[in-house]
Amino acid sequence: MNETNSVLYQRESSYIPRIAAVHDLCGYGKCSLGIAIPVLSAAGCDVCPVPTSLFSAHTKFPTFYMHDTTNMLEDYLDAWQEEGIDLDAIYSGFLGAAEQVASIQRLYQEHPKALRIVDPVMGDGGKMYPTYTQELCDAMKSLVNGADILTPNLTEASILTGIPYAGQNLTDEQVNELLDALLEMGAKCVVLKGIVRNDNLIRNFVATESERGEIVSELLPYMLHGTGDLFASALLAAVMCGQEIADAVEFAGEFVCESMEITREQPNFELRGVSFETKLGLITQLLQE
Repeated sequence: MNETNSVLYQRESSYIPRIAAVHDLCGYGKCSLGIAIPVLSAAGCDVCPVPTSLFSAHTKFPTFYMHDTTNMLEDYLDAWQEEGIDLDAIYSGFLGAAEQVASIQRLYQEHPKALRIVDPVMGDGGKMYPTYTQELCDAMKSLVNGADILTPNLTEASILTGIPYAGQNLTDEQVNELLDALLEMGAKCVVLKGIVRNDNLIRNFVATESERGEIVSELLPYMLHGTGDLFASALLAAVMCGQEIADAVEFAGEFVCESMEITREQPNFELRGVSFETKLGLITQLLQE
């Protein structure tokens, strides 16, 4: 496959970019805004949260409380509009209801020059997350068209395209089928995550209309909640520091791997979420490159 590399954001000296982070907020078990805010802040970005729901803990816990924030989002964004807030990027992830897609599209309309980063958080392992509905998944499809960066895992790519989920051990032909379908839906750059074959590597594929590339990182023998959020946030952090897209994907994969290794040393590590705090210096170093 050809290698793809392009710069999506040119940063000006000491300027601090402003990013709307449209994600849920989770009290325990690091994910979503609990990841996006510190990771992007370490990259010298002003992170402006738009909370799509509030959780007591992430959905891998047997008991959790969820509060849907849909009813407050219109007034929330009205206040932003009245203040004349400007945005350099709009980064969306987990949504609490299908109606929230309209809030993201509103941000797109009000900030047409902002980068659009869509992490279509809907499921994993061939299944939707427990709070998701088919209506919400269908609504999520409308965010693909115009996305500057789309970062689905294989389950989410299947939901978005309607191509049946075939596990993680995909051939290049199957990968290309998914990439082709997502590009045809209007995504400008697709980062397809989590292809695992019969080796100790995890593969992420990057595709635009003109170029494609495969980027590998180490596959660890355990899974953690929040690694998808961390990958997308680290990827965006690198992009906002001026890195080319393929380099940003490689950085994100390595950052997640190193954070997972730290997490394994923590008590109750399989539930608590990915521990990245001691690795944030790697994000800050991107500003010096």
